[in-house]
Amino acid sequence: MKITNTLQSGINLNNLSIAIKQIQAFLIALLVILSMILIPWEGANAAPVTGPIKWHPGHYYTILNHGRDKSWYMDQVYKELAATPALRGIQVRFLWADIEKTEGVYDFKVIDQLLAGLSSRGKRLVLQVQTKSFNPDWKLVPDYLKTAKYEGGQFPFSTWGSKVHKGHNIKLWNPGVRDRLIALFAALGKRYNSHPYFEGIGMIESALGQPISPLTNAQQDGFYTNMLTVHERMRVQFPNTMTIQEMNYPRDILEKSVAKFKQLGTALGCPDVAPQEPGLLFEGSKYSPQGVYQHYRELSGIIPLAPTVEIINYENTRVDGTGHKPTISELLTFARDQLKANYIFWIRSPEHYRQVLETLNFTQNRSTPSGGLNPACPSTFASCVK
Repeated sequence: MKITNTLQSGINLNNLSIAIKQIQAFLIALLVILSMILIPWEGANAAPVTGPIKWHPGHYYTILNHGRDKSWYMDQVYKELAATPALRGIQVRFLWADIEKTEGVYDFKVIDQLLAGLSSRGKRLVLQVQTKSFNPDWKLVPDYLKTAKYEGGQFPFSTWGSKVHKGHNIKLWNPGVRDRLIALFAALGKRYNSHPYFEGIGMIESALGQPISPLTNAQQDGFYTNMLTVHERMRVQFPNTMTIQEMNYPRDILEKSVAKFKQLGTALGCPDVAPQEPGLLFEGSKYSPQGVYQHYRELSGIIPLAPTVEIINYENTRVDGTGHKPTISELLTFARDQLKANYIFWIRSPEHYRQVLETLNFTQNRSTPSGGLNPACPSTFASCVK
């Protein structure tokens, strides 16, 4: 009787729920660490890693970069996450130079803060390393890369048909740039792969932009060859974490890239959910390869599928603005039913996020942990940790 009374007075359901979540997190972390010990390093870049992968498909916010280290901004984001069960976490973008300050010296402070805030709330973090900027004033790469050894590290690009400087992309064809990017991911993997709430890590879109000084064929080929090499190493550096590559253009690299992703288990992302975008929807011909959207259905259930809704997608179904303004439900239906998405990243645009939250709180989007998206573990994964 005394034990019964003690239990009745000392335990409440809330504390029990917290304890269970803590135990689950500990067991996931233990499983991840054990799998890292058992996975050999050498030769692992030729085949997918056989360890369990953290797998929590569903809807994720992509927050604006200026707010990620602001307490007032993140407090509001956390309130919205708590009020929207369909949102399983957030995606945060960092330029390369945001993380690597000088050669081999990394600043993880903001990532650590975000991960602590999210994990305490049972929410998850997806990190995107941006190796392409869309403002010429942004610092894309660390200063040491802007030297002759790395060919200056980056090149300027414009929009198609214009010479106006829009931003920079990295000179990934340079072996030194490639190796320093691999080193960055190695440092991130060492720190975060085993964290149970670190859900995924990815790279920005494959489109080069229009180089202001034209690239040679060798440079362009080297860029995409090295992109795949980086992903081979990422699968080793993150043996228990989903790795993502956003793909859109050029279309002639898609088939080779997708074949490599199927081999590695790399997730296929896209920087746009644009239901009427001709270049992404293109069915292919004897003169031109098919667009990236045509690969989604054939890859469903094989690798993770993770498109992103960008600000421009809220405004129009075509990037050139000649379509129509879609509803949030229209974008969701296209990504879920046509692209077979496992994850959808919704950018938290000030003009649109309230409509996103309203839609995600519809009953059909709250009824399952994945928010109505395909929850099946991809066949390229040996197993999924849920």
